[in-house]
Amino acid sequence: MQDPVFTCEAVLAEAVFLMRRDGLNPEWLMESVHRGAVRCEFDLAAEMEAIRASFRRYNDQAISIADASLVRMSELHPESAIFTLDRDFLVYRRNGRQRIPLIAPFA
Repeated sequence: MQDPVFTCEAVLAEAVFLMRRDGLNPEWLMESVHRGAVRCEFDLAAEMEAIRASFRRYNDQAISIADASLVRMSELHPESAIFTLDRDFLVYRRNGRQRIPLIAPFA
């Protein structure tokens, strides 16, 4: 079995919204969560101060809770990379000034 993909509820909610908007069925994503291939491993309440700091830092870009959560997750798991289609992650930094490793078509 491959290692699971870690994410947070905010990212799942955004992914389902975007999939439905584009006429796609998100059932395969929910099945991936059910099987444990995608795991939600983020406690928003415990990380709220870090999320609020991202909101202040990226106020001019209107960072979303999903994006701020992924930035924080990259700080908590520095060996990780973020899979994204969102070019805003070229601007976001972890731990102040560190580039976030990305898996993206534009990286």
